Amino acid sequence: MSGRREPVPFAFVAEAERFRSNVTPPPRERASVGQVAGRCLLGLTLVAGLVGSLVIGMPALSADPSGAGDRQSQATEGR
Repeated sequence: MSGRREPVPFAFVAEAERFRSNVTPPPRERASVGQVAGRCLLGLTLVAGLVGSLVIGMPALSADPSGAGDRQSQATEGR
């Protein structure tokens, strides 16, 4: 089996798969201490918000059968 694929109608499309640039991009600048600290604080704030919403929302999500039974019994006693 040969290394050639089926013919492509546009030569530049076939050449684009093999093209490699000889220009290297400049190195990325390192983040400053202030930027790293800001990102850490932002992450901690988001995590604390999620944990806080879970802590506050858990009582609303739990079904307390004893509390519902007390309300019904008090409603029947008032009749």
